[in-house]
Amino acid sequence: MNNQKHGMPALISLFIPGLGQMIKGDFFKGIMIWVFGGLTAVFLMWTIIVPLIIYVWNVYDAYNSN
Repeated sequence: MNNQKHGMPALISLFIPGLGQMIKGDFFKGIMIWVFGGLTAVFLMWTIIVPLIIYVWNVYDAYNSN
């Protein structure tokens, strides 16, 4: 497997959620992560579980998506 194809977008998504998907060319998914993740963080800030799940999924998806 090519590290540039999987590892770098996942590493970037650790710091800026959605940017890893955009680097891989999936702009719609990256923007939806920004919008949905931002709204979730604002409306569900009282719980850490849901935003954390979205954050972890973001990094996982940046690593595993084609």
